[in-house]
Amino acid sequence: MATAPAAEPAAAAPTGGGKKKLIIILAAVLLLVLVGGGAAFMLLKKKPAAEDGEDGEAVEAPAKPKAHAKSDHPPTFVPLDPFTVNLADKDVDRFAQVGVTLQVEDPKFADQIKAYMPAIRSNVLMVLSHKTAAELLSREGKEKLAKEIMRESVRPMGIEVEDEDEDSGDSPKKKKKKKKTAVENPVTQVLFSNFIVQ
Repeated sequence: MATAPAAEPAAAAPTGGGKKKLIIILAAVLLLVLVGGGAAFMLLKKKPAAEDGEDGEAVEAPAKPKAHAKSDHPPTFVPLDPFTVNLADKDVDRFAQVGVTLQVEDPKFADQIKAYMPAIRSNVLMVLSHKTAAELLSREGKEKLAKEIMRESVRPMGIEVEDEDEDSGDSPKKKKKKKKTAVENPVTQVLFSNFIVQ
C-alpha cells in the first residue's frame, strides 16, 4: 500500500505540469493572434482614413490609386540579346557591350515586340554605333541613349514617338503638329542589364 499512494502523486504531477504548459502555450498563441489582428486592423484602418481626409491628405489620395492600379497587373519585361558594337570614336578603336530590357505595360505588346525583334535590334545597333565612349560613360549620355532606344524600339511597328530633346529645336509649329498625331510610347522604360565600354 505504501507504494501505491506514492505512485499516484507522481503520476498526477506530470499531468498537472502538462496542463500548465498547455495553458501557457495557448495563452501565448492567443496573445500573438490578438496582437497580429490588432496590427492588421490598424494598418487597414489607416489607408481609408488617408484617402478620405481633407486638406493635405486629399492631395495624397490621387497618387495612391495609381500605385494600386500598377500593382493589379505587373509590367512585362522583354529582354533583348546583348549588343556588342564598335563605337564612333575616331582616335582609338573602342566598343561597347550593352544589355537592354524593355518594360511594357501590355503583355500583348510584348508579343508584338518579339515579332519585330530583328528590326528593333537593327535600330538599336544603329543608335549605339553612332555614340562615342565619352557620351556613353556619363549618366546623361545613358539617359539620352535610353530615350533613343525607347523611340527606335517602336518605330518598326509604325509608332512614331517624338524625342523631347529634338522638340526644342527648329520649326516649333511643325513639331506641335506632329505631337498631336504622335502616339504615346507603349515602352514605358528601358533598363540596362549590363553596360561595358572599352
